[in-house]
Amino acid sequence: MSNQPQHTKFYRDKVNGKFMGVCAGIADYTGIDVLWVRLGFIVLGFSMGWPFLIYFALGFLADKKPHSLYADRDEQKFWQGVRQSPARTAREVRSTFRDIDRRLAEVEQFYVSGNPRLSAEIEKLR
Repeated sequence: MSNQPQHTKFYRDKVNGKFMGVCAGIADYTGIDVLWVRLGFIVLGFSMGWPFLIYFALGFLADKKPHSLYADRDEQKFWQGVRQSPARTAREVRSTFRDIDRRLAEVEQFYVSGNPRLSAEIEKLR
């Protein structure tokens, strides 16, 4: 098994958590603000009772969130998007790559059009 943290796995977030880090982990996993997760849990917990059992089960069974899970806030947002909608994230990544490819083609065209020797070298590589 790999030592790399899995970005699509649920983790308890003890750093941002109040008690066991379950609500903070759910908030991190879904991208929903932790305040709303906590309020929703409290309402469900006191109205039904069984959410408390699930909370403690997750608190004891779920792994603690690794410190190196995300490099920055943008990476965190990306992985939350992957967990929420993998298909949409894949479309966004493909769109980004198409845009980068288009921009590179424009840069290549700019430099090649003014330099016939460079143009010939690039054609030899194709």
